[in-house]
Amino acid sequence: MTDLLRQTGRAAVLAIVLGMTLTPQSALAVQPDEILDDPVLEQRARDLSKGLRCLVCRNENIDDSNAELARDLRLLVRERLVAGDTDDEAIDFITDRYGEYVLLNPRTGGSNWVLWAAGPVMLITGLGIGLIYLRRRSRATETALSQDEEARLKEILDR
Repeated sequence: MTDLLRQTGRAAVLAIVLGMTLTPQSALAVQPDEILDDPVLEQRARDLSKGLRCLVCRNENIDDSNAELARDLRLLVRERLVAGDTDDEAIDFITDRYGEYVLLNPRTGGSNWVLWAAGPVMLITGLGIGLIYLRRRSRATETALSQDEEARLKEILDR
């Protein structure tokens, strides 16, 4: 009976430890003192936060990050929304302050069009180079042998 209790106790401790380690940390990132009283504004803030990059954690949005800078950005988003800014105005304010790197999905306008266009342009260029290579290679094999080359080839094959 004692062994059963020990095993049950160990299993309970293991379940608690696993539960704590497997709990998503994003649920812990937004602190209770950050949450707005108005649920509509809070949802807008959460939606905007998911599109903003934590400058400390790199490819993690500020809603999921526990970094102090991410907390400051979350508070700034909420301040702008409470002040009456639209979503675009709040994003523009933060982008003006921190640069476009803060956006997880960069805009296609401005100097970013080069980055957006680079992939398709390189793909089309690569396909063009490949086609040219294949056409030249097929033409090179289609050329007929001269009489001397044919005689030499026949001599080699007859051996």
